[in-house]
Amino acid sequence: MGMTRTLDCFQSECKAKENMLKIQKERDFHRMHYKRIVQEKTKLINDLKGLKLHYASYEPTIKVLHEKHQALLKEKMLISLERDRAVGKITGLQATLKTLDTGPNVHFPIIRVGHFCEKENRPEGPTQKCLREARGQNKCKMLMKGNTKDSEFPTDMQSNLDMNLFKENLCPAKFDYKLNNILRLHELPVSCIIMHPCKDMLISCSEDRLWKLVSLPKGNVLLTGSGHTDWLSSCCFHPSENKLATSSGDTTVKLWDLSKGDCVLTLEGHSHAVWSCTWHSCGNFVASASLDMTSKIWDVNSERCRYTLYGHTDSVNSIEFFPFSNTLLTGSADKTLSIWDARTGKCEQSLYGHMHSINDATFTPRGHIIASCDTCGVIKLWDFRKLLPIVSIDIGPSPVNEVNFDPTGRVLAQASSNGIIHLLDLTSGHIHKLMGHESEAQTVVFSHDGKSLYSGGSDGTLRSWC
Repeated sequence: MGMTRTLDCFQSECKAKENMLKIQKERDFHRMHYKRIVQEKTKLINDLKGLKLHYASYEPTIKVLHEKHQALLKEKMLISLERDRAVGKITGLQATLKTLDTGPNVHFPIIRVGHFCEKENRPEGPTQKCLREARGQNKCKMLMKGNTKDSEFPTDMQSNLDMNLFKENLCPAKFDYKLNNILRLHELPVSCIIMHPCKDMLISCSEDRLWKLVSLPKGNVLLTGSGHTDWLSSCCFHPSENKLATSSGDTTVKLWDLSKGDCVLTLEGHSHAVWSCTWHSCGNFVASASLDMTSKIWDVNSERCRYTLYGHTDSVNSIEFFPFSNTLLTGSADKTLSIWDARTGKCEQSLYGHMHSINDATFTPRGHIIASCDTCGVIKLWDFRKLLPIVSIDIGPSPVNEVNFDPTGRVLAQASSNGIIHLLDLTSGHIHKLMGHESEAQTVVFSHDGKSLYSGGSDGTLRSWC
C-alpha cells in the first residue's frame, strides 16, 4: 500500500510538472505575441502621425485650390449669364431679320454675267431630270429637319417672388396641428401626395399602381387613374393644372389628361425604376430621376428625350426644377446633390455633406434655400445662392423619406419611417412632432394657406391635420 501511494504521488508530481512546463510555454508564447502586437501598434501610431503631418502639409494647397475652384465657378456663372444675354440679343436680331424677310418683296432685275450657254435652251434629258428631282427631295428633307417639334427653353422667366414674399410676411407659421381625419384611399403604401395648384384637391399615388384625385376637406375620390404596370413613386401637376405626370417602377413616365383621366403619353427610356418626376415652369418639359443612375429631360411636344444627365454613381432618388428657371436639382444615393443646366444637360455644381443615401431634396417657395434628407435621419439646409451648407439637423436614426416647406418658407415638414411628422421652425430651430401614424410616414405636404397638413403612410391611409 505504501509503495502504491508513493507511485501515485510520483505520477501526480510528474503530471503537475508537465502541466506547469506547458503553461510556461504558453505564457512565453503569449508574451512574445503581446510584444509583437505592441510593436505593431507603436508602428501604426507612428505611421498615423506621419500621415497626419503629411496631410497637414497639403492643407494650404487644398485651401488654395478650393478658393480657385470657387472663383472659377463664379466666373463660370458670370460667363453663363453673359452667354444668355448674347443669345437673347441674337434671338432678337434673328426675329428682326425674319420680319424684314417677310416684308414687301422687292424684285431686282437678274443680270447674267459671263458667256451665254446654248445648253440652257436645250430640252432636259432624263439624267438631268433625275438630278433635279433628287436635289428637290434633299431640299425638302432639309426643310423638314429645320421644322422639328422640339420646344425651346425659355430665356427670360420671371418668377412670382413678390407673392411668395407677401405670404412669408403675412402668413403666420403654424405648428399646433391636430389629427383631423384618416382617409383609407389605397390598399398599399402611399408613395406621394401633391396639392392642386389652385383648387382644394390633392392627388395621392400608391404602390397599388393607382393615382387618385381627392376633393378636400371631405376626401371624396373624384378620379382614379390606372395604367402603370408597377408601383407609382411620384407625381407632379402641369403648370396649366390640366395635366399630370407620374413616375413608376415600370421604368416609364406617363402624362395624363385630368379632364378625362386618360393617359395621353408614355415616355420610355429608363432601364430601371423611375423614382421622381417634375415639370418645367413653361410646361413643355418633364424631368425624371431613376434607379439607373441617370436623369432625363423629356420634350413633351416632340415626345422624345432631349438630354440624359450622367454624373451620379448611384440611384437618383429625387429631382426638382428650380422655380421659374432652367436649373435642375437632383439628390442621389451616392450622398450628393447636383445642380444641372437643363438647356445643356451638364452638371454645374455638386454639393457634398451627407454621409448616407439622400432620399429627397426640395427648394423653398422663394428658391433661396435647399432642404435635403437622408436614410439616417439627417436633414441639411443649403444656401442656394452661395452653394454652401447652412445647418445640419439629426432627427435619426429613422430615415427621413420626404421633406416639404410650408407656403411661408419658414416651416419644414419631414415624414419619417418611425411614423412621426417633424416640423422644423427655421426661425427658432425648434422641432415639433406630430404623432398619429401607426406605420411609416412616407410623404407630407402643406395646403396652400398652410392651415392644413396632409401625410401618407405605408398602411395606405392619408391623414389630415388641422
